[in-house]
Amino acid sequence: MDKLLEQIKKGVVWPFSGGIHPPQQKSLSNSASITRLPLPDKLVVALKQHIGANGKLLVEKGQHVLKGQALTAPTANWSVPVHAPSSGIITDIAPQPSAHPSALPELSVVIEPDGKDEWVALNPINNPTTLSHDELVNIIHQAGISGMGGAGFPTYIKADTKQPIEFLIVNAVECEPYITADDTLMREHAIEVIQGLELMQQLLNPTLCIVGIEDNKPEAIIAMSKAAEHNEKIIVQTVPTIYPSGGEKQLIKLLTNREVPSAGIPADIGVLVHNTGTLFAVQQAVYEGKPLIERVVTVTGNTIHKPGNVWALLGTEIKHLLDCQGFSPVPQQRVVMGGPMMGFTLPTVRIGVVKTTNCILAPDHKELAEPGPEKACIRCSACADACPASLLPQQLQWFAKSKEYDKLQEHNLFDCIECGACAYVCPSEIPLVQYYRVAKVEIKEQQADKIKADRAKERFDARKERLDREQEERQNRHKRKPAAKSADEKQKVADALARVKSKSDNGDEKSAVAAAIARAKAKKLGDQSAELEPDNSEVAKERALRKEQARKYKDQKSQTDESAVSETPQSDAPVDDKKAAVAAAIARAKAKKAAQANEATEPAESEVPQTDTPVDDKKAAVAAAIARAKAKKAAKALEDAESVVSEAPQTDAPVDDKKAAVAAAIARAKAKKAAKALEDAEPVVSETPQSEAPVDDKKAAVAAAIARAKAKKAAKALENAEPAISEAPQTDAPVDDKKAAVAAAIARAKAKKAAKALQDAETPSAPDNTDNSSSSIDANVPKSSDDKKKAAVAAAIARAKAKKLQKEGNDQS
Repeated sequence: MDKLLEQIKKGVVWPFSGGIHPPQQKSLSNSASITRLPLPDKLVVALKQHIGANGKLLVEKGQHVLKGQALTAPTANWSVPVHAPSSGIITDIAPQPSAHPSALPELSVVIEPDGKDEWVALNPINNPTTLSHDELVNIIHQAGISGMGGAGFPTYIKADTKQPIEFLIVNAVECEPYITADDTLMREHAIEVIQGLELMQQLLNPTLCIVGIEDNKPEAIIAMSKAAEHNEKIIVQTVPTIYPSGGEKQLIKLLTNREVPSAGIPADIGVLVHNTGTLFAVQQAVYEGKPLIERVVTVTGNTIHKPGNVWALLGTEIKHLLDCQGFSPVPQQRVVMGGPMMGFTLPTVRIGVVKTTNCILAPDHKELAEPGPEKACIRCSACADACPASLLPQQLQWFAKSKEYDKLQEHNLFDCIECGACAYVCPSEIPLVQYYRVAKVEIKEQQADKIKADRAKERFDARKERLDREQEERQNRHKRKPAAKSADEKQKVADALARVKSKSDNGDEKSAVAAAIARAKAKKLGDQSAELEPDNSEVAKERALRKEQARKYKDQKSQTDESAVSETPQSDAPVDDKKAAVAAAIARAKAKKAAQANEATEPAESEVPQTDTPVDDKKAAVAAAIARAKAKKAAKALEDAESVVSEAPQTDAPVDDKKAAVAAAIARAKAKKAAKALEDAEPVVSETPQSEAPVDDKKAAVAAAIARAKAKKAAKALENAEPAISEAPQTDAPVDDKKAAVAAAIARAKAKKAAKALQDAETPSAPDNTDNSSSSIDANVPKSSDDKKKAAVAAAIARAKAKKLQKEGNDQS
């Protein structure tokens, strides 16, 4: 470090790579002193003239303001205020074209000066050494001072840096052609510049302060050396004239032999750089109490009759500056803000001066010719040789044209200082700097979008985590253990469960299921460590089993009831299940009565007197056989009717209305079928032909008479049962489900008994050897031709009747 200090004090400089030597053209404007312009007709003060956020607007349209009055107040980091350049009335607050190559509108305050130029109350500091660090930084902040060399970095940020600073450098090089604002400022106000440097020295306490000036400014070098001779920590260093030696990184290399790392800042290596105009503004803010409202601007070019440097109020339109200096435009005149190397052409001269405006150049066509058409790169490498940042301009241009932004960043695009040296030496006249500027803007937009997306994702994740946490907390609240029950409460629960269990012992399947559910709930309530919700898995299994059984029964029932349902009128009105139960009970009573009547008739018929009428034995046997077949058919029909009643589901659940109606209709159909069968059987027996031949055996006649009597009785009983079913009274009285079940069981028993009675009726009352006697008669008695014909007719009639009954039974099924 000591060796480096010795070398610096001896005037040693370290050259940087690259650089060019364009024509200086400084003599046009540095021969005259700085002049002050008359007040313009209006001042357009942009609210944002620096790097950072806008301040909060403090004024409104129509308000009168004084010179130096704050128009905005800083509200965020890197935010500095702007002040009224002169006293007057605010005529408008609206977006106006900005001092930018795009001229995009920026919010601006338009002031119409009143000509008085009346200052706001100022607060100068005569002895700044008595101020604390924070107080001095706050004065610089409230004065609205930002970097006046081109970048517009807020000065108070640099003044309040926490990193140790070894070298404080004053950039007084002003290497770009035509510009002489800093040169003349140092000539005329060297003492004020040094005072500003000493204020920064008080804040930063550097080891050494170095003022770097190009060797083409001898008068400024003398003035600055004389003003700083009283401070041994300030040295004035002369550097060679080469462009762009005024670049921050290049000047640090020249004066300290230190290099700023890629994507780094000078403070990272213990160096801080300030511009000459910035230090002058710091001195004015502290010693005079004046905010930054004006600056020195070079107005030059071959179309300007009086080129020179002027004090320009911030917000003064460029047109006013040109007019005051004798502007004579040429066809297709260009006006450049800045120098010929790093400046940009203004889209309009109705743009106000800002804090970073150091030059207004109005050249003619010979002085600054229009660039020719872009040609193909010839790979001459002149751009790489001239680049002061040691970049590869050719590669960067290819990547920028193809929008390969990742490769641009890999090749350190943001280390480019946009000095224009590469474009200046390019024989193909490729506007390399323009490609780089566009690519930088697009990359920054992509990065801003990515930051927004990342922040949105963070907010989304935080919200999702919060919602999940709240949901989990709600679930945990619901899962809290129930409060412990007292002994009395437990006993009450046990008694209730016991009552339910005793009831379920006499109940059916549903009662058993209810008891099982009650036992499960009792078990869950008794267990204090259990969860609030009971385990219903067993109950669910039983419920599923019952559903499966009901489904199977329904399928079987639908198959057996299709024929009866098709013949039964379907009423759209809902059937009262209680009425259906009453009708079934009445039908069972009627069936019971019919059975009793059959039983009473059976002994009476056994006493029928034997007739003396002679009967043909074979014909009587055939008639008896037909009667027995008919009786069997009727018995089978009655059994079918009984099965309909017995198949009714025995459950305590409410009866389905439609199913009850269907069951009643089936019962009526079966009863009708049985009655018709018996009616058919009765005339068959009665129509048996009476033979005139004498027959010794009278038993066959007796059996036939008994069969006819029993058939008549059975037919009458079924006729009585059928209307009883159809004419069952429809009552609205409630029917107990269990009573209905008991009545149905009784009806089934009665139906079985009636069926048995009919089976007994088909058996003849004669002795069991009737068939044998008939066969013996058939063998012993000679058969006449008339007898044979009558027997054949009777057999045919019996077969026809049997077929008819069979067909009707199939149709009914």
